[in-house]
Amino acid sequence: MVERLALYRRVVGQVVEALGEEFGARRLDAALWRATKVEYAVLIAGHIELELAETFYNSVTRKLFATVGVDREREFVATDGAAPPAATAAPVRTYPGLHATPTVVRELLDDHAFGIPWADAAGDARAIAATIDRATTAAWGAPTFDFLETLDPVFYRNKGAYLVGRVVRGDAALPMVIAFLNPGSRVRADAVLLSEAEVSIVFSFTRSYFHVDVESPSGTIRYLRQLLPRKPVAELYNSLGFDKQGKTELYRDLVRHVEGTSERFAAAPGERGLVMIVFTLPGFDVVFKVIRDRFGPGKTVTREEVRQKYRLVAEHDRAGRLVDVQEFEHLVFPRDRFEPELLAELLGEAAQEVRLQGEQVVVGRLFTERRVTPLNLYLRDAEPGAAEAAVLDYGAALRDLAVTNIFPGDLLIKNFGVTRHGRVVFYDYDELSTVTECAFRSLPDDDDAWGGGEASVYAGPRDIFPEELLRFLGLPRPLAARFAQAHAELLDPAFWNRVKRRLAAGEILDLFPYPAESRLPSG
Repeated sequence: MVERLALYRRVVGQVVEALGEEFGARRLDAALWRATKVEYAVLIAGHIELELAETFYNSVTRKLFATVGVDREREFVATDGAAPPAATAAPVRTYPGLHATPTVVRELLDDHAFGIPWADAAGDARAIAATIDRATTAAWGAPTFDFLETLDPVFYRNKGAYLVGRVVRGDAALPMVIAFLNPGSRVRADAVLLSEAEVSIVFSFTRSYFHVDVESPSGTIRYLRQLLPRKPVAELYNSLGFDKQGKTELYRDLVRHVEGTSERFAAAPGERGLVMIVFTLPGFDVVFKVIRDRFGPGKTVTREEVRQKYRLVAEHDRAGRLVDVQEFEHLVFPRDRFEPELLAELLGEAAQEVRLQGEQVVVGRLFTERRVTPLNLYLRDAEPGAAEAAVLDYGAALRDLAVTNIFPGDLLIKNFGVTRHGRVVFYDYDELSTVTECAFRSLPDDDDAWGGGEASVYAGPRDIFPEELLRFLGLPRPLAARFAQAHAELLDPAFWNRVKRRLAAGEILDLFPYPAESRLPSG
């Protein structure tokens, strides 16, 4: 995955270098680039990956010219809500519901056979069919459907493979994702997901991108939008591994929102960040982060280290607990679209990144993340049952992060958030580190050991004392007791050191993008 993400940047760099060798000083000639854009548009007209071709062109010109804002003469711009480029529809396979569901599913499995054999194709077909029949009965009152449909390509991520499609009856449809594993070099079905909420989590902005051979990106996006109508197009492009196109779509959505509303950028809800200035638009489901010139008390990281930590997240296995990050450079916004207090803070405390240019605010670099509700604010307003569920999922998030070799560093609940599906995720990365580089230790028995002399204990910058976690969080007593009951292991250095040893040995630990109750009986 890391190699694939680096490939785009490497090729853009190679093209820019080749342009310099070919044209020399003329590579920056405005007339040359006006003519080049016209010719390029002719060459890609009708191309099945038209939108990707335009974004690649823009990437080259922005790197070559270090463009600030948008240059409409040099770049392809589509911010007026125009129809998507013409493309063939996503390739799908259809299975009419003319026979018993297990028979239909078995045909589907046979058509999508892998390079290694099934462990029990007939058993898998029966288990998948039983799940589909229960879902269709609940949705439509009978275990019947007109047809099953799947996208032709298989989606791969981590240890899993996924068939993505839907169950259709008349004008109604259920999204359908079938998950497969290959323990012992034999493929078996592990789960069937048949609700928008379950499928949305598989395609979540908190998960790593899929490996998938997509013939028609825009056609595939249109198909996925039928399954997940609330999922932003930008996130769907990201989920397919087209992160640069995801950035393009996010930026275009932002421009449309700014131009179509009178909303102003304002400080995001939550506590003031010591490292980042965080702001948002009320009606736009994204937060923007700009690195401060100087950090608050207790922060020892540098600006470059912060950038590297945010870039690490983009390349790491996010496994459902890290919010995806997009990095933008050289953006321009109207000055009057900022709340005065926010603009004063940006100009006064992030002057290395933000400056005024006439009536425009120029932002040298910012990071974007999907907006979630900060966990501390969520707990303040939630009903007791919901608050308890969130605290327990906070513990589950720490476990999931640990098995993917992530230690948040700053465990305060203000650095975690709650998604619309009620999942707790981590979003503040300035103190993030890997589990394998931390030293998890027990507290000394004698408090005087911290006081100096030969018996004193030295706490290094990577030393972590899990026993302090509850006191550090400051949860109300009932919630703290419930956390300690459910997640006692997290308060014991033995748990962390056990995970650390397994990670250091190269083990890839299991973590599924669906709940245990969604797994099939054989799972």
